[in-house]
Amino acid sequence: MQSEKFSIRSRLISFTHAFRGIRQFVWHEHNARIHLFATVAVMIAAIAVKVTTLEAATLAIVTGLVWITEIINTCIERLADHVTKQRHPEIKIVKDLAAGAVLVAAIIAVIAGAFIFIPKIK
Repeated sequence: MQSEKFSIRSRLISFTHAFRGIRQFVWHEHNARIHLFATVAVMIAAIAVKVTTLEAATLAIVTGLVWITEIINTCIERLADHVTKQRHPEIKIVKDLAAGAVLVAAIIAVIAGAFIFIPKIK
């Protein structure tokens, strides 16, 4: 591996690529728009019930985990589809595992949200 000299310009270019990827994800993936809607709803609810700083941090972490797992799941699915368009049992397992990771993250987020919001609406 060849070592590159540090450059602020190259770091800024890296951020440009990352933001382009996020924009691409939100504009072209249906699940991203569902997550965006859910994130906005959680933020509005958090403001409405006046969550504490710790509760807000918890909501940010679990919401972020859902976004991260969904982005990684999308990457895995796109890469697998690029490798082959044919059905392959091993690729199906990999795609199912990645989708399962998103489901686990979403369940954890719902549980955390329940712990935070249910006591506040009683």
